[in-house]
Amino acid sequence: MEPFRVHILGCGSALPTLKHFPSAQVVEVRGKLFLVDCGEGTQLQLRRTRLRFTKISAVFISHLHGDHCFGLIGMLSTFGLLGRTAKLTIYGPEALGPILQQQMNAFCHDFDYEVVFQAVDTTVQQVIYEDRSLTVETIPLEHRVPCCGFLFREKPTQPHIRRDVADFYQIPISHFNLIKAGADWTTAEGEVVPNSRLTMPAEPVRSYAYCSDTRYQPQLHQYLQGVSTLYHESTYGEDHLKNCEKYFHSTAGQAALVAREAGVGQLLLGHYSSRYEDEQVLLDEAKKVFPNTLLTNEMEVFDV
Repeated sequence: MEPFRVHILGCGSALPTLKHFPSAQVVEVRGKLFLVDCGEGTQLQLRRTRLRFTKISAVFISHLHGDHCFGLIGMLSTFGLLGRTAKLTIYGPEALGPILQQQMNAFCHDFDYEVVFQAVDTTVQQVIYEDRSLTVETIPLEHRVPCCGFLFREKPTQPHIRRDVADFYQIPISHFNLIKAGADWTTAEGEVVPNSRLTMPAEPVRSYAYCSDTRYQPQLHQYLQGVSTLYHESTYGEDHLKNCEKYFHSTAGQAALVAREAGVGQLLLGHYSSRYEDEQVLLDEAKKVFPNTLLTNEMEVFDV
């Protein structure tokens, strides 16, 4: 099975600390790299991961708060200095477009690669990216500014040929694609070999949901049913519920409630408030609701 991983570059919230970087992570799917949010220091963190800058094919910005996008223009400049030639598409709220263009006019000249901005509607769930193996959908969130999450979902693959059976019946390789598509095989003697004997099921489809800054939404789980791995902001614990309500954030317990109602495989917590020197209190709170919960930390890599 090809890799589907999440590389955590930053999992802190707005106030800088010596422990955590602002929000940024790389989603690695079948050899492709996608950057999700780009807080300050993202390009330094990319250096530490040893992921290749040039392999990042798209950037997804959840909303226009600095801890999620202040690192973007610096990273684009570095791409140019490194001689990037491949087009880079940036997806984000509509208001990001003119800001990005102004910054590029000031700081990014004579680069050999094209930057394409694609505005997204943060209020609806829709597919904004698609290739042969993957789709990316928006997840409507509720924050103080237009904000959305992103759902990375593999496309189903075809069944696997059972080579021992295929060789026994001397089935030519030229017929394998037909069999993968569901065809049976008829021998020279007229015996029909059913497709179920010729194939093994494909690997289960994996999916990853990134829920950036948002207050608790009772309906959010409807967008996330059955995802393999959910990253959900957990800025505060229940001890600061009033701050969640004031600043449109979620507690760790609320993130766990979303995970439980959505029936996800595992929950990753992040976007911690700087007031917590030890996030174990957030983990303990979430585990009471959804046991398969993990804390994220910089440079950690999670299999989806």
